[in-house]
Amino acid sequence: MSELDFVPFMREAIDLAEKGRWHACPNPTVGAVLVRDGQIVARGWHHAAGEDHAEVDCIKDAASHGVNPAECTLVVTLEPCCHWGKTPPCTEAIKAAGIKKVVVGLADINPVACGGACQLRECGVEVIEGVCEQECRDLVADFLIWQQHKRPYVMLKMAATLDGRIATRKGQSKWISCDKSREEVQELRAGIGLCGGAVLVGGGTFRTDNPQLTVRGENAGPQPLACVLTSRLPQPDADFHLLKDRPEQTVFMVSPAAAASTTAKALRDIGVRVLALGPGMHGGPDFPNLLRAVWEELHCPYMLCEGGGHLALSLLEAGLVDDFRLHLAPMILGDEDALPLFSGRAPLSPEEALRMRVSNTHLCGEDIHIHLRPLEAAKA
Repeated sequence: MSELDFVPFMREAIDLAEKGRWHACPNPTVGAVLVRDGQIVARGWHHAAGEDHAEVDCIKDAASHGVNPAECTLVVTLEPCCHWGKTPPCTEAIKAAGIKKVVVGLADINPVACGGACQLRECGVEVIEGVCEQECRDLVADFLIWQQHKRPYVMLKMAATLDGRIATRKGQSKWISCDKSREEVQELRAGIGLCGGAVLVGGGTFRTDNPQLTVRGENAGPQPLACVLTSRLPQPDADFHLLKDRPEQTVFMVSPAAAASTTAKALRDIGVRVLALGPGMHGGPDFPNLLRAVWEELHCPYMLCEGGGHLALSLLEAGLVDDFRLHLAPMILGDEDALPLFSGRAPLSPEEALRMRVSNTHLCGEDIHIHLRPLEAAKA
């Protein structure tokens, strides 16, 4: 079989890997299939951190169906590990199963775990690398950020009309997105909460929308932290959901002066965390230090930004959005004074525009969901 012949099998492995999304954290999500005579005969994925890796799970699935792995080719999204961690090396399991050919999507960048392909080749196993490499890279984009930059994986979620508006001129945004889109957001928050991640909004969104930033309904489980980046702090007795319902899970990120104020002390007295954040290079927020605080002090592997438009644009301009999910609703406001997705830039030519790569699109109820990723390597 040629390299192209393995593409549909690799895409099946990618789909399997997604079943471990969130549960595998802080490990990468990985999927694997065993192929014999052009057919998938066994499947596996990394179900959760500390459990069998995808290759071992797939080999066990083969055994449960009476399939001999030695007669098969293993197709796996990430290079098999060759080190002892919470589980034994996958390379040893592959060799013990008698597998003679392995197809890999992406080489592992983890210095502790990489080198599995070379080790397998030294033992006489044929290894093909780079099948659906970009798709496999996207699959573990979060893991790559954690390994390379030691910061949270930054996700941006926004909903807009066809003319690029996120709210009416009076700030009304309920509801631009459809029920299905909002369900998908709840699922996203649930995953982030499960991993101990955070949801970030700007001060304008906090004051205008009075959001709860919680997981609700059937997805309810561990709640993500609620982070607010703002220029001014609310009073502890102000009528905000975050202060009344979940102060211990709320974090305000403000200037050093505001963090040292009596208001900050009063907020801390009710369980709210207040973190000092200095100005960035161009007078805006110091996003590298914000991400450092989220990673080192709050221990969050994910940060989901839910707006507003000014905060979202600032993150995009800083090159710190790793994953942008835009829900585009089939409606038109047609009002130039309605709130736009983004504003504040003045490019003189299309070459100066901020650009991203479309990773995926799909219908989400009545809306179109556009999944975008950076064109270039992420920043620290």
